[in-house]
This record gives sequence, structure tokens and C-alpha cells, in this order.
Amino acid sequence: MTIAIFVLALAALFAPALPAAGWHIPHFVDTRDWLGVPNAGDVLSNLAFLAMGVWGSERLRARKDAPVGASWFFIGLILTCLGSGFYHLDPDMPQRLVADRLGMAVAFAGFLGIAASERISVRAGEAVLVLMMVAGLLAAWVARENLTPWVVVQFGGMAIAVGLALTRSRPGALGVPLGGVIVFYVLAKLFELGDATIFEATGHIVSGHTLKHLSAALAAWPVIRALRPTGSVPSPH
Repeated sequence: MTIAIFVLALAALFAPALPAAGWHIPHFVDTRDWLGVPNAGDVLSNLAFLAMGVWGSERLRARKDAPVGASWFFIGLILTCLGSGFYHLDPDMPQRLVADRLGMAVAFAGFLGIAASERISVRAGEAVLVLMMVAGLLAAWVARENLTPWVVVQFGGMAIAVGLALTRSRPGALGVPLGGVIVFYVLAKLFELGDATIFEATGHIVSGHTLKHLSAALAAWPVIRALRPTGSVPSPH
């Protein structure tokens, strides 16, 4: 784990720069307004992040055995709702992407903290949470000009998560199904790539980017389900 994070850090620092200006081309296909909200589909679908973040945070109140990073994961979802909604109100302003990415960085660090604490140890989860939080927030800020650190953190971090998902939970872990989170994340990426195709295929009912937000929010469901109350209702017999 330490070696993998060290390699990611080297790649983020020394890989060729990707100028942000050349990559930000916001051609989101669904630009319809609704009730005065511009780009309503892509804006309002972010409420799914808020719902999952609040739901998960509420579940945490009843659990003392939640994995490291869970609280930050749900806080990150709430911040993602605010940041992504703010960005999609006017996606032609690339500087708004910082707000979008900062929330994502917090949620992603929380998820990797969960993954490491579930598969390795609580101490490993704490270390990964701190390292990925710092790296993600810095990468989100630097991405205003250079996208390389953000790409490395996002995809390299997910590669680490996949590797952890392929291992067994440590004794005493909560048993969060990491694979379920990853499946929803990959599905969200596919929806993102098929933005216009899905919009046409559904007769302009919904765009791929809107479905991306919904799928990414559903990535919290496996974590929330693992945090379900453990107490059972006594039998009436």
C-alpha cells in the first residue's frame, strides 16, 4: 500500500503536464431549463449526492464500529452536491470545476480510507485517509492549470481500491462490499462517456451525464447498507 501511494505521488509530480485549458470543453448535451434552473438535469441530479450523504451520516450515528473514513465519505458526497451543482449552473466557467473536484476529493479519500481499514488495518485506513485527502485536495486545486495530478489521484486511487476489493476483509471488519462501490463508479464513467448517445436513445428524456450523477451517488449504497442497524426486533411469539 505504501509503495503504491509513493508511486502515485511520483507520477503526479513528474508525469507530463496536461494543460487544463485544452481539456475543458463543456459540451453537455442537455441544456434545458426547468423552473428557472439552467441545465436542470445536470444540476438537480446532484441532489442524489445530498440524499445519500445525509442518509449515510444518519446511519453513522447509530454505529460505533464504522470503518475509518466513512464520515468523510458522506461529508464528501454532500460537498459534491454543492460543488457539482454550482459548476453545472454555468459549466462554461472552468474555474467552477475547483468546487466540483474538491467535494469529489473528500469523498474519494473517505472511500479509500474505508477500503484500507476494511482490508488491511485501522491504522492503514487512517494513514490512507490523510494521505489521499491531502493529495486529492492539492490535485483538485492544481487542476486549474495542470490536470495530471488529478488524473493520477483519481485513476491511480481507483486502481488501489480495485486491488483491495480483490482481497478478503480483515477479521473484525464491518464487511463493506467494495466491489459494489466500484461497479457503480465504473457505470458512472460509462454514462459520462455516453452523454449525447443516451440523450438521443431515450428520446431526450435524460442525458448520460445526468445518469452519471445518479449512478455515482448510488455508489454510496453498499456502504450505507453495510451500516444498517444491527439490532433486531424481538419476536412477538
